[in-house]
Amino acid sequence: MTSPLTAERWSPRLWGTLLVLCAAMFLDALDVSMVGVALPSIATDLGLSTAALQWIVSGYILGYGGLLLLGGRAADLLGRRQVFLVALAVFALASLLGGLVDSGPLLIASRFVKGLSAAFTAPAGLSIITTTFKEGPQRNRALSIYTTCAATGFSMGLVLSGLLTELSWRWTMLLPAPVALLALVFALRLIPHSARENSSGGYDLPGAVTGTAAMLLLVFTVVQAPEKGWASARSLLSFLVVAALLAAFVLIERRSTSPLVRLGVLRSGPQVRAQLGAAAFFGSYVAFQFIVTQYMQSLLGWSALQTALAFLPAGVLVALSSTKIGGIVDRFGTPRVIASGFLFLVVGYVLFLRISLAPQYAAVILPSMLLIGAACALIFPSLNIQATNGVADEEQGMVSGLLNTSIQVGGALFLAVTTAVITADGHTADASPQAVLDSFRPGLAVVTVVALAGLLITLPGLRKVRRSRESVVVARSAVVEEAATEVAVRD
Repeated sequence: MTSPLTAERWSPRLWGTLLVLCAAMFLDALDVSMVGVALPSIATDLGLSTAALQWIVSGYILGYGGLLLLGGRAADLLGRRQVFLVALAVFALASLLGGLVDSGPLLIASRFVKGLSAAFTAPAGLSIITTTFKEGPQRNRALSIYTTCAATGFSMGLVLSGLLTELSWRWTMLLPAPVALLALVFALRLIPHSARENSSGGYDLPGAVTGTAAMLLLVFTVVQAPEKGWASARSLLSFLVVAALLAAFVLIERRSTSPLVRLGVLRSGPQVRAQLGAAAFFGSYVAFQFIVTQYMQSLLGWSALQTALAFLPAGVLVALSSTKIGGIVDRFGTPRVIASGFLFLVVGYVLFLRISLAPQYAAVILPSMLLIGAACALIFPSLNIQATNGVADEEQGMVSGLLNTSIQVGGALFLAVTTAVITADGHTADASPQAVLDSFRPGLAVVTVVALAGLLITLPGLRKVRRSRESVVVARSAVVEEAATEVAVRD
């Protein structure tokens, strides 16, 4: 197994490893956002209904959010390198098929497979970084670059989609394929081998089945709830089954000798705040992006490319800050950086509430995008640092899977809630522009409240900050806990 770094200077090989992992994370995030602008063209070309069109987005989220816990644990048990390489190859193949299919069901299936593969590459890639770069300034720097690539990919997805859709929607599906294949070639040479965790206690198959089933059903139910009704018998029954599966999962994990998720990691307040903060951050931003895209295209009459370019300042700001965030975290600690980011996020959303039927780019849209871009640059890397520092190497995949699950489930949940709020008045296609705008405002209010909740979740951590180095140690792994127990016994 490759030893963690001991020198401050990174070798070309380590830079190459980080860039390969960044490329995979960039593609994962890119694929989440890039399909949005292309949906109208896809519907026209393949003759899909609105309900079927939704599943092109939801299919990816379902595979991604539903299997992340299993993907994170698989990286620990089967080897991070092996899991990353296989999943990246599947991602490339699914991207190729998605651009060549000629039917809606096949396109949705390819999107599900891409989400499934991303559920394995994301936690495996993050755990490779956290086990290669030693905890502290080096890991913080690596994670800030890595997570900034994810935020940049998500922001730039709209821009690229706007450009490619002008040619054909198929290019939005095909673009990730050659990039993923190129990353795979370099990954074979650069990604370090890692030891597998001792699996003598078994692979916790009952936990894997119940945990994965719970996440899949939760994401599926949340995605379907706005259409079927949140209080419908089907939705309520599905939520009840999810609760039962989660209860069974907790019971299994408490009794398992080799749990899929060690529940003790959630006894840490900073760890819990990182998980909840991730859900609030991504959920609010996904819902905001959905509303803004509809506002710009349906009310302002902007083209797909114009809409994409409106998001560009946020993406540029995130990209330019990639090498700076690690140093900021080293100096101020994750709670302060995350709280500052959520404050920017709330102010940006509140400012956007001033939108009207007349374009106000310089006065409203641009300032909002700059504030939200600054928030993304601060929050996303800091959440990853807070969630993974202080965790033993053999549990990095598990914690990474938890964090990514929080992100995806938060995105699916709050997007569904926001969509339900927007459509609550039942406006038809011939509704007046003012009526449509009025329906957007409650959705923006929900987005703002979710971001404010993220800020409030972070605040308790500020009281415990003494020095920046202490503020990023958030969880004790089973190995650390056992070592501490042995010392106490000897004393």
